[in-house]
Amino acid sequence: MTKPSRPTMQDVADKVGVSKATVSLVFRKAPGVGEDTRREVLQAAEDLGYRMNRAAALMTARRSHLIGVAVEIGNAFHAEIVESIVAAADLAGYEVVLGAVTPTHDEQRVIETLIDFRCEGMLLLGPELETKAISELGERLPTVVIGRRISAGSVDVVRTNDGKGIAGVVDYLVGLGHHRIVHVAAGPGVIAADRRNGFLRAMRRHGLTTDGNVVDAGDFTEESGMRAGHTILAGELPTAVVCANDRLAVGVLDVLRRAGVEVPGDVSVTGYDDSVLARLSHVDLTTVSQQPKAQAERAIEAVVGRLDRARTERVSSTLVPELIVRATTAPPRSTLLSSA
Repeated sequence: MTKPSRPTMQDVADKVGVSKATVSLVFRKAPGVGEDTRREVLQAAEDLGYRMNRAAALMTARRSHLIGVAVEIGNAFHAEIVESIVAAADLAGYEVVLGAVTPTHDEQRVIETLIDFRCEGMLLLGPELETKAISELGERLPTVVIGRRISAGSVDVVRTNDGKGIAGVVDYLVGLGHHRIVHVAAGPGVIAADRRNGFLRAMRRHGLTTDGNVVDAGDFTEESGMRAGHTILAGELPTAVVCANDRLAVGVLDVLRRAGVEVPGDVSVTGYDDSVLARLSHVDLTTVSQQPKAQAERAIEAVVGRLDRARTERVSSTLVPELIVRATTAPPRSTLLSSA
């Protein structure tokens, strides 16, 4: 029995009654085709079961219309922002290629792989690369850094003000009556440093001590949060813990609760990112939203501006973070007793 042949682009063209070149324009999302014809071509392709051979198309096309995104797949906030990036890119006529940053595939290796796949632009989510490396990448192709402060003139930046975001958490906790507040930091990177410095400045502004109240977890993972939780338990228990992100906060919460410490009765805990983790009912974490949808849309707008409109001047967009209050924070027990 003869195996049926796969439908071709010419089959789609014949079904609609247009040229093969017109069908090619539709699948490349190129201008010059009316919306009615575009819809007819896509419907005919679906009816016939036609799938474009993208690899072959890339071999002949001058442009790929691909945007590379280097993402840490274990980071729930990164996963959430990627969803918005894909949606925004689709509206702009681009496809997204994800590069997974893992312990065995660092950012530089992922970036080079994405370039090998002919990505025309690059989005870096909270990169830890040296500024020099990011600057050199921006000179090779349009690059947008998301979530990190960086002064490199060759790249665009979209971020929230992390220092203000963490300071807002401290202001809120002090307003509840907390004075013994500890910060769980996440190592020497720029993002971690901005959040740590924002915490320290806010504490000084309120006239609170900054001696010995920073526990450096080393990175942004749940495991590091658990180690920080054990360190906190080993000393005088604070009334509040401000974590550099939600993943650290989840680790701290796990250790405190397993030790019988009531949250928020004994200790209030906050995170940063407003990730899916923070919204789970059994976590219900007070945290800070970085407006992922707005960041994603501005990042795509920035990279497309360079690719399609030949923009050369640098764009830097800073959004205002938003405090999200949930069930892991409350006034300290001493304050509640004195007001009773």
